[in-house]
Amino acid sequence: MQQSVRAQLAGDVVAVVSQSGPTVSFYDAATDRHLDTVEVIAEPHELCFDPTQRLLWCSTAYDSGYYHANTGRRSELTVIDADTRRVVEVVDLAPEHGPHGLALDPVRGRLYVSVEGSTDRPGGVVVIDTTTRRPIGRIDTDAPGPHWFVIDPTGTVGCASNKEAPFVSLVDLERGTLTAKVEVPGSEGLAFSPDGSKVFVAAPYAAFGPAGDAPGARPAPGVRVIDPRTATVTDTLATDHVMLPVHATATGKLLVGEVRMEPVPDSQLGRQAPGRLTVFATDDHARLGSVEVGLAPLTITSSPDGQLGYVACAASSTVDVVHLDTLERLARLEIPKRGEPGAHGMAYIPRNP
Repeated sequence: MQQSVRAQLAGDVVAVVSQSGPTVSFYDAATDRHLDTVEVIAEPHELCFDPTQRLLWCSTAYDSGYYHANTGRRSELTVIDADTRRVVEVVDLAPEHGPHGLALDPVRGRLYVSVEGSTDRPGGVVVIDTTTRRPIGRIDTDAPGPHWFVIDPTGTVGCASNKEAPFVSLVDLERGTLTAKVEVPGSEGLAFSPDGSKVFVAAPYAAFGPAGDAPGARPAPGVRVIDPRTATVTDTLATDHVMLPVHATATGKLLVGEVRMEPVPDSQLGRQAPGRLTVFATDDHARLGSVEVGLAPLTITSSPDGQLGYVACAASSTVDVVHLDTLERLARLEIPKRGEPGAHGMAYIPRNP
């Protein structure tokens, strides 16, 4: 069964960012064969595929490093032709900076990009016309650094996670306004359910070392379930470890990447242990199982049919390919890197019809 599932993916491609590459690598989704690598400006983070224009958008948040530990914020998005695998354009959002989260509305031709705040304005979301590839608006989220951003299936509601702010931001995409702040104790990855009735948010913000691990020092890790209509938290799905990425498949499975650390003598932070992909149902929130993955899972995506999950792990610079019915790891892609970290953003690219 698993071979037939992968055979159906012939012609599809998985694109993976190497943050320290700095590159975007392309792999055959059916065979895992490496197809090509595109050099991009430092330091790439996330990817988003536009099926209408057949373009990949790649965000570049920092000169090097990551949120709260970087050498300076950048302002560029790299646009790549998904079929020829060549850079089409570099779009500079300056004076906006720290672009990271990417969410696409293919019906309206809008790309939403989370950007960090500055001394004179809060963080927000830049709206880009995907035809002209130029900014056409901005939505404030009233937090210093909105990081991940997702939109509902109708393209009318957006939600931004805020690492250090004690809330997630709900925005009206049609009016371009912030509509609610939902209390969440510092948030990481997030995802809408396939029907748009729920937002799943990883919390609290991932902090490692003695302060983060001290009993009672921080809220217990768990996926907060938000009703966007009432702007309230309705449930929490408990996890054993802090989480970074959250992804919902088209078939109603919630994929959560748990980060595990193990103690090391004379080290405050410890070291990365194998991470875990944990799967819940988006309807009744049942825990469906888990499987071990690489070190520091940072991004998750899935095939359009919901059969396969892809987990990019930054510390091991790997992508685990997981059969989501059996939770068996089918393959592990080794993503080239030139330093730390490695594998980061991903995008699934269906074959060109």
